[in-house]
Amino acid sequence: MNTTIKGILRRNDGHPFIEGEDGVKYFSNQRLWNGYLDHWNGQTVFARLLPEYDYEKSLPIVIVWPDRPKPTKPYVEIYYAQRLVKYIKSTLGHSAINVNGEIFNFSHLMNENEIITEEEFFYRPALGEFAPSPNNGKYEILEDGTPYYDKFGRNFMRTIHVLRIEGIDVEKLGNIYKHQLDVIRSTPPKPKEPEAYSGFNIFTRSCSTIIRDGLNEYGFDQIKGIFPRDLFISATYHLLKVNSLKVEQIIMPQLVVPEADLSAMSPILNPKNYIRSRLIAK
Repeated sequence: MNTTIKGILRRNDGHPFIEGEDGVKYFSNQRLWNGYLDHWNGQTVFARLLPEYDYEKSLPIVIVWPDRPKPTKPYVEIYYAQRLVKYIKSTLGHSAINVNGEIFNFSHLMNENEIITEEEFFYRPALGEFAPSPNNGKYEILEDGTPYYDKFGRNFMRTIHVLRIEGIDVEKLGNIYKHQLDVIRSTPPKPKEPEAYSGFNIFTRSCSTIIRDGLNEYGFDQIKGIFPRDLFISATYHLLKVNSLKVEQIIMPQLVVPEADLSAMSPILNPKNYIRSRLIAK
């Protein structure tokens, strides 16, 4: 079943399922993650099957996400995701951008340079290949080749700061980032690191600088920043001044689950952004 079901997340005698609007118990024979039940038991949700399977029971994995109001106008959301405390490479946090429902994610790993749906970006379950390794609680590929990517829903892994914008030409901006993905995918890999994006550079070609350069190309050339939090502050400070845009700041608090430590703020590295962050707060 690839159909999206809307219904109430329930547990009966310890067995979870989605009670559809038609009264049918859906996904009772698939694997529903306990993290969903911890936060949304008894609430209306959406759910569908993923192509991946759970390692423990070899059952199809179900992705579940909350029922939230849908935007009525085209929108862009810039994300600053707080740092993952167990990964040194996450010290500066992460950036991503949502262009009218398509989230563009850029990374040092080829398979993480992608367009991903909102539900998969925020709410994938910590099951199967998305889960952290049972050996170290992190990314690991076992000797038999079984992958644990530790790449489940970002909102279960981190608090996410959101800059929501209406008034941008979403087709134009989306095409800019699609071109960047084409460039990345056509870049020859490193012979010794085929899984890595060989063009990645923390100062000039990273998750935040690719997003920054796309915003500059669109016309917001005042937005600066090399690292995720600095880029987010700069974008917020400058876009709030554009009268033709409707701009809103939102925080998506981390949805706490046993599989993830609490995320933390990364440092502000540009002194100008200390001042800007104070001005924004006022």
